[in-house]
Amino acid sequence: MDTPKSQKLEIIIPAYRMHSQSFFNALDGITEELALERNNGKTNHVVWMAGNFVTCRYWIAGLLGMDEKDPNDAFFKDAKALDEKLEYPSLEALRKNFKDISPKVYQKLLKATDEQLSKAFSFGMNVPFVEENVLNMIGMCIGREDYLLGQIVLMRKLLGLKGMSYEMNEKIDY
Repeated sequence: MDTPKSQKLEIIIPAYRMHSQSFFNALDGITEELALERNNGKTNHVVWMAGNFVTCRYWIAGLLGMDEKDPNDAFFKDAKALDEKLEYPSLEALRKNFKDISPKVYQKLLKATDEQLSKAFSFGMNVPFVEENVLNMIGMCIGREDYLLGQIVLMRKLLGLKGMSYEMNEKIDY
């Protein structure tokens, strides 16, 4: 396992890598057609979930000072609600975006310093027990990824697919 410069990220790094594996595993076998289905017209569709997951990676990139533009900002910025009138990017396009941004963010996470992570960052929640800084916002992003993975895996079952595999792909090193 890679060792981050900051010990504060020792719990984030394995979670980030596990989420990278799980992103591909959760989407495995979901066709473009299935990815746009909504259970009883009430749930978000898998494309919306996957797009928000990819956006989390771009959020972390921004927190780490990276100059990476989320190509799907118009659809997912600020966790924008599903809009049935929009034509969302394909699942394949989202996988490509994920493969592009995730290794870059991973390398930046490994190099992040305690000073960078302690930098104040307002996320506007005003929770008295959560210090608003870069580290805690990264933690919030990781938490959101967990939430979105759970939604995707539940949708797999609702779409008639088997549960997500936990098989690891050694080639995914981010």
